[in-house]
Amino acid sequence: MDPARARPAAPGPPVSYPRPVPVIGDATSAAQRAGDPAAWAMPEEADGLYAVVAARRDVRRYRPDPVPDDVLRRVLAAGHAAPSVGHSQPWRFVVVRDAAVRDRAAVLTDRERLRQAAQMEPDAARRLLDLQLEGVREAPLGIVVCCDRRTPAAGVLGRATFPDADLWSCAAAIQNLWLAARAEGLGMGWVTLFRPEELAGLVGLPDGVATLGWLCLGWPDERPPAPGLERAGWSRRLPLDAVVVEDRWPVDDGGPAAPPSHLRAPGRQAVVGARDEADRLLTPPGSLGVLDRAVDRVVALGRGAVTGGTLVLAAADHPVAARGVSAYGGHVTRDVVRAALAGTSVGATAAAAAGLATVVVDAGVAGDPLPGAVDARPAGPRGDLTSAPALTPADVGRLLDAGRALGAAQDGLLALGEVGVGNTTVAAALAAGLLGADPADVTGLGSGADSEVLERKRSVVAAALARAGTGLGPARALAELGGPELAVLTGAVLGAAEARTPVVLDGFAVSVAALAAVLLEPGAQACLVAGQRSRERGHDLVLQALGLEPLLDLRLRAGEGAGAALAAGLLLDGLRVRRTTARTG
Repeated sequence: MDPARARPAAPGPPVSYPRPVPVIGDATSAAQRAGDPAAWAMPEEADGLYAVVAARRDVRRYRPDPVPDDVLRRVLAAGHAAPSVGHSQPWRFVVVRDAAVRDRAAVLTDRERLRQAAQMEPDAARRLLDLQLEGVREAPLGIVVCCDRRTPAAGVLGRATFPDADLWSCAAAIQNLWLAARAEGLGMGWVTLFRPEELAGLVGLPDGVATLGWLCLGWPDERPPAPGLERAGWSRRLPLDAVVVEDRWPVDDGGPAAPPSHLRAPGRQAVVGARDEADRLLTPPGSLGVLDRAVDRVVALGRGAVTGGTLVLAAADHPVAARGVSAYGGHVTRDVVRAALAGTSVGATAAAAAGLATVVVDAGVAGDPLPGAVDARPAGPRGDLTSAPALTPADVGRLLDAGRALGAAQDGLLALGEVGVGNTTVAAALAAGLLGADPADVTGLGSGADSEVLERKRSVVAAALARAGTGLGPARALAELGGPELAVLTGAVLGAAEARTPVVLDGFAVSVAALAAVLLEPGAQACLVAGQRSRERGHDLVLQALGLEPLLDLRLRAGEGAGAALAAGLLLDGLRVRRTTARTG
């Protein structure tokens, strides 16, 4: 035998290796963290921290004594250690010592105090005017906390969704300054009786840099036993239970009722357990990248031992194809399905290569039912999207149920694919309806089409949305804008999720069906693995909405579940690697 082709010897008894301990970063193992989850606590410091938090006060009277530079630097360092979204560190601290600047600042606060008092009820106005607000003049130091907002929000992790998170980060820095000052025995007061543009002009802030107010800092000439505004009768601190809400805003206080949900994703123990098991491998955590995360997901579902699975291929023709939205004639759907039933279509052969069986579903292929296929054909009338709904609500219900039964019945991995001339137009309409997206952003060429076909597809999708309306729920959207094979695939995702079966998605159309399933039952998302990113326009938007990163990016054109089958083979390889890689002790 050629030594280069020799098979490796059968594995012997498992050997445990010493865990490689990194010399930088976190040296702990998952086993150590699991053994004592609270080991990161600092019990000796905790009492002091809570005491400082409880003793923090808004100080208004100050001694004239200077603050030593080393003390000031420690306080500023505490502010600089605050958490910031995307580690953006947007805070800037303008330390004001100049008496002339403080005098001008004091004039601004006095002016604003009178302005605000004039807008209040008489009793509240009197209490405001009675408050001691001389700290701007008395305190030896002023600190104007600024937020440098000149970095575009989209360029900072976390600010694309919460654009004001940079301001929140600066508020966290103020809290750190305040607590550090209290621990040092200093007093601090936060003065916001400024018009922001006037305070910005006072310290010369450029455009794009905002101020959060003036902090007075110095040795206190008062030692208040309770918060000043509380002692002055301005307000009282609410009890903790009055500000803590469990899970959702109360319905009886104006909050909407929670949407019904019957599925649950794997619990914390399963998800963390999968990660803990991976940490024992003799390899750096996450060494297989996206594949490792997909394997973790399968292991958390309790399916880490799977070695095979099934490709479910749902097929249908569509009335909308008559509007010239495809480069192929309707007979092609039937031909591809016949090849799939014979095991010779590209999807079926890719499935066989990955060790998957193939189940073909006739969800409405033109002509007589196809022998050998699972019969899940709609019974009611079908429209072309633009002039009539795609399906009746009753058919949507029956097709979802048929898909649920298929998804729940499969063992191992479940790969999903579709066949149907014209169904990229259907998928684009459904995606636009579910996501509220512009038709141009979700409608692509499809297989073999040209620019004229693309224009017709976009017009059809726009007309379908104009007819059906927006803000549709997923079941209604499937009836108005979907197709029978997409309804079956949506049900298959739901059935698989109920059975804790991992689902590997193919391209655009399958992903849109999965999105409908997740909108129906958010817990279904935990069973999904994105097999590939297709060439179809809009697939990225749908994957983002699903929160999934694909295993493959091969610019596939095939459809028919081929990408899902290839990715399923890779995922099975990843599970095999996870099971057989050496462990550490």
